[in-house]
Amino acid sequence: MKRYLSLKSPIWFVLCISLFLGGIRTSNAQLKLYKQGLIRFEQGDYDLSIKDLLNVKDIANTEKGKLFYTIAEAYRLTNRLADASSFYEKAITSKFDNSEIRYHYAMGLKAQGQYDEAQKQLMLFLKTKSISKNYQQKANREVATLKTIEELSKKNAKEIGISSLPQLNTAGAEFAPFVLNDELVFTASRKKQIYTNGLPFIGLYKANVNASLKEIALPKEFSTNIYLEDRNEGTPTFSKDGKIMVFARGNSGGRKDLTPDVDLYLSKFDGSNWSVPEMLSLSDSAAWDGSPAFSTDGKLLYFASNRFGGQGGLDLWSAKFDAATTKFSKVTNLGKVYNTNGNEMFPFADTDGKFYFASDGHAGLGRLDLFQANRQAGGKISIENLGQPFNSPADDFGLTIDKNSNMLFASDRTGGQGNDDIYLCSKKEFDDFVTKKKEDDRLKAEAIKTKMQADAIQKQIDLTPKVVNYFLAGTITTNDAKKTPIEGTRVKILDDATGNVIKEIVTGKNGRYGPVKIEVEKDYTVVTDKEKFLTKREAFTMDGKEIAFEKLTKAVTDTMYFANVGLDKIVLNKAFKVENIYYDLNKFDIREDAAIELDKLVLVLEDNPGIKIELGSHTDTRSSDVYNIRLSQQRAQSAVNYIISRGIEADRMKAKGYGETQLILKAAKTEEEHQINRRTEFKVVELADGTTEEEEIEEEN
Repeated sequence: MKRYLSLKSPIWFVLCISLFLGGIRTSNAQLKLYKQGLIRFEQGDYDLSIKDLLNVKDIANTEKGKLFYTIAEAYRLTNRLADASSFYEKAITSKFDNSEIRYHYAMGLKAQGQYDEAQKQLMLFLKTKSISKNYQQKANREVATLKTIEELSKKNAKEIGISSLPQLNTAGAEFAPFVLNDELVFTASRKKQIYTNGLPFIGLYKANVNASLKEIALPKEFSTNIYLEDRNEGTPTFSKDGKIMVFARGNSGGRKDLTPDVDLYLSKFDGSNWSVPEMLSLSDSAAWDGSPAFSTDGKLLYFASNRFGGQGGLDLWSAKFDAATTKFSKVTNLGKVYNTNGNEMFPFADTDGKFYFASDGHAGLGRLDLFQANRQAGGKISIENLGQPFNSPADDFGLTIDKNSNMLFASDRTGGQGNDDIYLCSKKEFDDFVTKKKEDDRLKAEAIKTKMQADAIQKQIDLTPKVVNYFLAGTITTNDAKKTPIEGTRVKILDDATGNVIKEIVTGKNGRYGPVKIEVEKDYTVVTDKEKFLTKREAFTMDGKEIAFEKLTKAVTDTMYFANVGLDKIVLNKAFKVENIYYDLNKFDIREDAAIELDKLVLVLEDNPGIKIELGSHTDTRSSDVYNIRLSQQRAQSAVNYIISRGIEADRMKAKGYGETQLILKAAKTEEEHQINRRTEFKVVELADGTTEEEEIEEEN
């Protein structure tokens, strides 16, 4: 006979209470795991954060978007874009509010070869309000790149054979190969200690190889004098005689490790051992410096760096090298031909004069693609994507060529052992391809010549010269809701490359200036000067704005671009917010991103020599009043000290910490609302003639 539990049964009551308390414990455990994952993400422990957050199955609907977005960001910041894309999609579906989310989602789709969907997401991203200029430029560049994907995908296709190196490749990372005599030196994640990306620290290893690189011995540590268990070491380059090595070394990744992120080191070979490495003087302690490569004559060292003065992201740089003294000098950026606002790295100079590098800024199939720089007649450099099979939707980078013309590179494409693997294109494979390509090119050239002869008359009509004139104009207004035109503003148009003033104009009643004739592929600055207003600079670039020749329908086309400028009236003690000045938690030292914004304030003070300012720092309501006042004063003084270090007179500024005394949102609850209260502002407190606020009030009365 079956026994049933009634709702009034004591057993049923105990069971319900047990289930209820068990649910509370489960919910609390999930919340604790969620918070732990978020903390680990903020601390940079991305792999541990992923492991925590992937196990969060029960979370409030209001937090799901943040959960998915944090997982996606952790994957992206550990270079796993393909894994990130599905979580970006979930965050978008959960209506998580982030202005850059669709851009990163698009890049994740591109990394998987889903080019059409990536383009769709980029177009949606460009419609997003309040996106930064930098991301807008990146998105426009990617949209243009995706239009060339079909052509790049066909290039070389599978005409060249490449093969993996199973003797070297593992589930970890192997990359940056370099053949030194009869040894293949490479970088791999094989150390015992684990870095913040969840992989073992990387180090230098070597393996004996034969001339064809088909026979590879068991790899071993490159040198005990260089090997450090808790440091990332890799991407070596060697002098022509093999006695000097330059490589990159990073810090431990721990929060207490205050050593530079990644720097370049040099070691010498005495015939039996490599010396203890020394950091190169050219390394910038505030920047990432890595992936070095010697020029074929050994007189230059190429490397990648995100130091100040570049085009954006990682750029390619060069430095002169004196082998006799092992000294470096004259560090130079390779310029806009090579560098973009994306990342350029892993340079390599071949003995035949060709120059190779990896980039995610030039038009490519995926993330990092391999490129070759070609010098054309007249010395002009053109950048060529190597196409398939060297490039794929994944990262492809670190190409080198040994003395036997074997080509080696790294990729994390699908089908490998896992993570980054090393691939080989043998000399025979490449020679067969070159021979076939030359014959194909000859046949194509003959076909083109025949067609040109047959269509000579029509060609003459089609090739009629077409001229495009580009002009810049704009309106100078007050920087308020009314946007009132300002008459009598002196406007100077500067050519950024030369610093020369190409045109100077004074605005009329309508506040307009221009049109001023400008040129493609040039950067300009609009400088505005008006009495009782702050002098202002507005950047304008013609990069990427050239009209395609095939779109021209007239012999002469005039095109106008606009750069409108809003001027702030000089009002004593009126607060102007300095954007994007952030400090690490409970710290007041100037971070690299804050320095970029403070440099803009340096320009304001240089352009307005007749003003003195107060630079004020504000906190939110968290922590005590006394602590917040002290911390905000320290932060304000740090900012003033930085500006003084850039050449501004100390008596033109004073620092003021307001703590939480001047809140914008007094009832702030969310992190976004607290961020509004945490701000840095400056206000004009004295004019050139010594006028102060009290005197200005008397004049108005």
